[in-house]
Amino acid sequence: MTSAPPESRDRIYRSPMALIGGFLLLVIIGWLGVDAVVSGSGRTPWLALAALILLVPLVSAFTLRPAVFANNDRLRIRNPFRVIVVPWGEVETLRSGYSNEVLSKAGVKYQLWAIPVSLRGRKKAARQTARQASGRGRGSSRGLGLFGGGMHTDALGGRTPLPEGPTRAETDKIMDDLRELLEARTKAETSQGEVTVRWAYEIAGPAVAGAVLLAILLAVG
Repeated sequence: MTSAPPESRDRIYRSPMALIGGFLLLVIIGWLGVDAVVSGSGRTPWLALAALILLVPLVSAFTLRPAVFANNDRLRIRNPFRVIVVPWGEVETLRSGYSNEVLSKAGVKYQLWAIPVSLRGRKKAARQTARQASGRGRGSSRGLGLFGGGMHTDALGGRTPLPEGPTRAETDKIMDDLRELLEARTKAETSQGEVTVRWAYEIAGPAVAGAVLLAILLAVG
């Protein structure tokens, strides 16, 4: 009897800025909330406690939680309130517009919260591409670079060839990597299966409880 092949190792994609921002927000919320619970008087400690129960899960959900895990068999998307597992065989396409999305063959769209689109990053990449093209043009007209390619001066004063191809924003590079993986693995036997969706009750439950408690305290106050 042959054993099933081991699952390939996940590539993990997360937003560094979201992680940093989420950590700082949690520190501020925790500091203010704990101080109000310990030092407050009257209803203040209860209001602060309810706010903590509401805000900590929500901030964690939208900043620390989102991640995308990709291996040779499937794409696992951990969004704020759901975990979606999409085998590569069920992925129709990966789209990038104002957000990065996965479109399943059933026509259902799933947003990749962990890979946000950076319009600023795209503009920066476009400017770099334009500068590279300009440098190649000048280098070619002066006969610089191997096979007529452009050259630029580095920090040490040396001349090195300009990189080939257009510059891409970081999140666009990630989507390119995922598209390559999709193209390579979409017909593989181990990449077939059904899309599964699981709701993150461990996030929604405390947040709802905190919201209800806060509403009750405000209503009776």
